[in-house]
Amino acid sequence: MNTTQKMRLMQILLAPRVSEKTTVVAEQGQHVFTVLPDATKAEVKQAVEMMFNVKVASVQTLNVKGKRKNFGRTRGKRSDWKKAYVCLQPGFDINLIGE
Repeated sequence: MNTTQKMRLMQILLAPRVSEKTTVVAEQGQHVFTVLPDATKAEVKQAVEMMFNVKVASVQTLNVKGKRKNFGRTRGKRSDWKKAYVCLQPGFDINLIGE
């Protein structure tokens, strides 16, 4: 893997998603990340394996449409974004809290 591919993989994962639902699915070995909108499942898998030293079993992605919002008199729209559910193989875990 050359350096441009590694740089691309380092930019794929934007942030972990933290909510009640993500903490429930984290107990079953799934972790949720915000990823680049043009990221593929294969790139997400490679990025997680490279950054966290784990083995990924599967990746599910979905595009989240931005909500329409009113800002005073003007109407606006929040940005669309992409979410990735990463299922890890048994025996692997990602500690995002730092405990």
